[in-house]
Formats: sequence, C-alpha cells, structure tokens
Amino acid sequence: MQNPVVSRLIRRVAIAGALALVALLAGCQKVELERAEGQKLAWDTLRGQWVLVNYWAEWCKPCLEEIPELNELDKAPDITVLGVNFDAVKGDALVDLGKRMGIEFTMLAEDPGPEFDWKLPVALPATFIVNPDGNLLEARFGPQTEEEIRALIGG
Repeated sequence: MQNPVVSRLIRRVAIAGALALVALLAGCQKVELERAEGQKLAWDTLRGQWVLVNYWAEWCKPCLEEIPELNELDKAPDITVLGVNFDAVKGDALVDLGKRMGIEFTMLAEDPGPEFDWKLPVALPATFIVNPDGNLLEARFGPQTEEEIRALIGG
C-alpha cells in the first residue's frame, strides 16, 4: 500500500504535467488565415520572409497612394504583403474592391490582429512589419514607400 502523501504528490505531478502539455500544445496551434477569395493561408509558410500586414480602406487617400509601392514590395521573393480592409468588407465585394483599387497583393478575409494580440490601428494606412522569425518588428502609420521598407529591413 502506497503512502497517502506520496500518492497525492504523484497525482499533483501528473496533473501539473498534463496541464503543461496542454499549454504547450495550445501554443503550437497552427494559425490559418483566410484569403479574400476563401483559400486558407498557413501563417507558418511565411517563415523566412518579411511580412507586411497592411490595413487600408477605400476612403483613405494615403492608402490609395501606397498601393503601387506595396504591389512592388509583394513581388520580391523575401517579402509578402497581406492586406486587411479596415471596413470589414468581405467575400466577392472585397475581391471586386481590391481589383478596382489596383491591389495585386493578397487580401485577407478578416483581421489577423486578434490572433497575434495586435490592437486595431487607430489611423490609416497602418502597416505591421513582421520579421522572418514571425515576430512583430514595428507598426508604421501613413503611406509607406518601397524605399522606406527596404531601408528598415536591410535590403
């Protein structure tokens, strides 16, 4: 017969181990983002690249000004641009709006910010810059240029 104190200790260690495993597995959840057209984009596939998450709106004149710069940046092999419509336009309406505005980079169906504990920007345009390790480097407000972004990321 096992000592009751030892039994309680073993039970507590087992519970603590199980909780640690659950926490570890929860932290390893794969983040999937939905594109405007409906296909999924696995966040992990963007590792090794710079990711620019750009918040824009149709009524935002500086947003319109930076679209050609973001389109050019998105063509680079080491940079991915993801667009988020600030007004939460979705589905075919978002796809059509993007075409009318000349957006060539990937548009997301929803704001990925809550997934990463990012606050919704209070000014537009806003660009969240994520390094190749997947960590937020900084958030920038106002229209960005290819030159400014390249100077920031070192290339």
